[in-house]
Amino acid sequence: MAESADRERTAAYDALLERYERYSNLRHVERLLEWDQQVTMPAGGAPARADQFGAVSAAGNDVLAAAETGDLIERIEEAEANGEATLDEDQRAVVREIRREYDRTATVPNDLASDLSAYRTESRGIWEAAKAADDYDAFAPRLDGLVELERERSAAIDPDRDPYEVQYEDSQHYLALDRVEDIFDELREHLVPLIERIRTDGRELPEIPAGTYDEATQDDLCREVLTTLGFDWDRGRLDTAPHPFHASTQFDARVTTRYDESNPLAGLTAAIHEFGHASYQLGLPQDAYGTPLGESRSGIHESQSRFWENHVGRTKPFWELFLPTVTEHFPSLSELTADEAYAAVNRIHPENLIRVEADELTYHMHIILRCEIDSALVRGELDVEDVPEVWNDKMEEYLGVRPETDAEGCLQDIHWSSWLGSFHGYTVGSVLAAQVDAAMRDDLDVDGLIREGEFAPLHDWLGEHVHRHGRRYRTDELIEVATGEPLTAEYFLDYVDEKFTDLYEL
Repeated sequence: MAESADRERTAAYDALLERYERYSNLRHVERLLEWDQQVTMPAGGAPARADQFGAVSAAGNDVLAAAETGDLIERIEEAEANGEATLDEDQRAVVREIRREYDRTATVPNDLASDLSAYRTESRGIWEAAKAADDYDAFAPRLDGLVELERERSAAIDPDRDPYEVQYEDSQHYLALDRVEDIFDELREHLVPLIERIRTDGRELPEIPAGTYDEATQDDLCREVLTTLGFDWDRGRLDTAPHPFHASTQFDARVTTRYDESNPLAGLTAAIHEFGHASYQLGLPQDAYGTPLGESRSGIHESQSRFWENHVGRTKPFWELFLPTVTEHFPSLSELTADEAYAAVNRIHPENLIRVEADELTYHMHIILRCEIDSALVRGELDVEDVPEVWNDKMEEYLGVRPETDAEGCLQDIHWSSWLGSFHGYTVGSVLAAQVDAAMRDDLDVDGLIREGEFAPLHDWLGEHVHRHGRRYRTDELIEVATGEPLTAEYFLDYVDEKFTDLYEL
């Protein structure tokens, strides 16, 4: 009898994996369509691409949310609960992850999912026009509608919980919102006075000399840096896009950057950032492709890009190593010293109003501001009509600047045309990157390896402690497995204190 039950459980598990693999492949196809749209698709292809997106997305949801998927999950869970069959650790993790995605998809009525998708598509064009005209009033009704639709979706997923927390969990799996909000409180209390000290008491840091840095040479330089860092060109490529991003699996890692001919560092640091994302994907177990064990953790992903961008690419040892390559490409920078390049790449700009142009330190106040407004909107604590004033007040409080237009203020990002509750990951990633860096330094001479251009040990450490696990562990568990302790802001705050008080001679 037990053997029969175990055979039935095995058959159900295999069938569930087969369904999930189809769903996973369709998601990757959707991501490739997005990559193509931003990198190679001619502008005239947009109308057909919208239909293609819709068809692939619907096909994936049909597979995942089908009653057959739910029946398979329940059969497996019931068999184990009744002692009729036993799952091993990996199998439990697979079922847990598929259950999570199934529950968050199948509980949302098809009409609501369709309405929300169409609403987002329509809102993007309205946002673009409103931003161009600096007309928040033209966009406010769309934001109000998005808030209501997202509340409805949250209620469909779990009517008994805070709707903002439900939305937050779309992008942050198993990392408690109250813990992240506590960390944000710590950062706000610490970073605001540090930024003000830099503004009032810090020395003037060197800047990259003004000039024209052509895109083709910048592209060559970015390819050099990715090669130096260990990018696998047999499984990867570098292109340009309006906003840097990656589209990656463990077999195919596509990264993008963008170039500014007045600033050769912006494209370089963006390329290193996206390289970090790609390295995580390339480090996932190949034999688990198409299963949750071969997929990355969303709550971990940004820590990998922030590690490579900030804890490698913005360090003094890196610029001691790489500056000769930079000056080889741009001889006009030949008089720049490694110390000057290090200072220039870490210079902060509190007066900057734009999130995507923010420096490593002030960036987090842009993120915290958005998360605070997001949560207040969804929880009914803030009216849509009051967003511009609240935005401007928070910019003044946190960064000492006040936008003169809504185009530079609350309309600057596209996110409120499409989603809410998803900005936490950028700052959580930076906090976790500092914690990962501290743990790595217990085992490796990180600065010495960077200075010598020996990056393989860094890849190996991250592969062993983070990448190989896929989604075997919950996010909070994986952080402890990788670093030996729960997520904490301690290492990040120590890192920015030491780095910026030294740089600015405070």
